[in-house]
Amino acid sequence: MSTTPPVAHRSGTFAIGGDTPVHRLGYGAMQLTGEGVWGPPKDPEEAVRVLRRAAELGVDLFDTADSYGPFVSEELIRKALHPYADEVVIATKAGLTRPGPADWRPVGREGYLRQQLEGSLVRLGVDTIDLWQLHRIDADTPAEEQFATLKAVQDEGKVRHVGLSEVTVEQLDQALDAGVKVATVQNMFNLVERGSEDVLDRCEELGIGFIPWFPIATGKLAVDGGPLDEIAKEHGSSPAQLALAWLLHRSPVMLPIPGTSKVAHVEQNIAAAEIELSDDEVQRLEAAGRDAAQADD
Repeated sequence: MSTTPPVAHRSGTFAIGGDTPVHRLGYGAMQLTGEGVWGPPKDPEEAVRVLRRAAELGVDLFDTADSYGPFVSEELIRKALHPYADEVVIATKAGLTRPGPADWRPVGREGYLRQQLEGSLVRLGVDTIDLWQLHRIDADTPAEEQFATLKAVQDEGKVRHVGLSEVTVEQLDQALDAGVKVATVQNMFNLVERGSEDVLDRCEELGIGFIPWFPIATGKLAVDGGPLDEIAKEHGSSPAQLALAWLLHRSPVMLPIPGTSKVAHVEQNIAAAEIELSDDEVQRLEAAGRDAAQADD
């Protein structure tokens, strides 16, 4: 019997909220739905295989939301992984309503958030959500009301940890000042899109996990002969794997959650945990990302 640990273990660990350890390379389940993140996937059985394969490879942080489908992603996670292994952490989100495909609208009223939470508890088949995140702060509802709901459901024991998504440093500090024990922040972040550097720095300072959504954004960087392509060939890896390796290198609180609907791709993504980047490679990747961002402006 092999004693080699699952590959995701090579990404290191981070304790969410200080007491819930996960391996830093997780899985994001948004793509396990139909087009426009709406309805069921074309191949539901492949979606189940993807989730189970991720778990076999050592992934223990699975990120979803009630709005993915809506409801489809949570239901697939339960079908694939329930009853959950002790080490598995399921993170879900609330705070968006879905009128149709590719249509996302923030709703942060307490009644709506609680309704979403109760639905997630049932669909995931749990009594307590490991990590419940406010998907977006609703500009039409007082932020204090939304933060109070997060704090209340945690105090009631319905969620173990709470998180925020797409927030500024000021909003994060506002939530903390309101007594919310923020365990994670989920903002867009990748080699090209680094507008949340200040939020990441604040998370590092406070020991808050930072979950970068859309972690693989290679685009023009990955064209033949481009900077990611060159370094990837040196490593015998893919540009996407390099993008994930850079994120893991960037910060000890970084928890990338690459998503895919194919088993082969989930295996490739998780293999990024084994890539070690030199200081020179990191500098080349960061410079290429900055150049790409400036070219898009």
